[in-house]
Amino acid sequence: MPDNSDFNTSISYFKEEIDKFVEERGWSKFHTPKNLVQALNCEAGELSQLLLFEDYLPEDIKKDKKLYQKISDELADVLIYLISFSNSLDIDVTKSFIQKMVKNRKKYSTVEFNNGNYYKK
Repeated sequence: MPDNSDFNTSISYFKEEIDKFVEERGWSKFHTPKNLVQALNCEAGELSQLLLFEDYLPEDIKKDKKLYQKISDELADVLIYLISFSNSLDIDVTKSFIQKMVKNRKKYSTVEFNNGNYYKK
C-alpha cells in the first residue's frame, strides 16, 4: 500500500480501490443504491454508537487510543459505503461537492449565519 494521506490522495484512488475490492468478491449484484444506503446508515449508526451518551472533547478522543481507533475504523466503513454508493450511480463526488457548496453558501450566508447564530428574522 502506498504511503497515502489526505494531502496526497485523490478521490479516484478510493473509487478504484473500492470498485476493485467489490468486483474481486462478486458483490456487485448486492451493491444496489438501496442496499448501499442502508449499509451506510448501519455504519453511521455504529460510529454514532461509540459516542452515545458521551460528550467527549476531541482531545479526550485523541488521548484514548482504543476509542480513537474504533472511531477511525467506523469512519472508514462509512467512507467505503459512501464511495460505493457514488460508484453504483456513477456520481462524480468532486462535482457534487462543489455544486452543493455553492448552494450551501447561498443558503447559509455569513451575514445570516455567523458564529453559531442565526440573524435572519
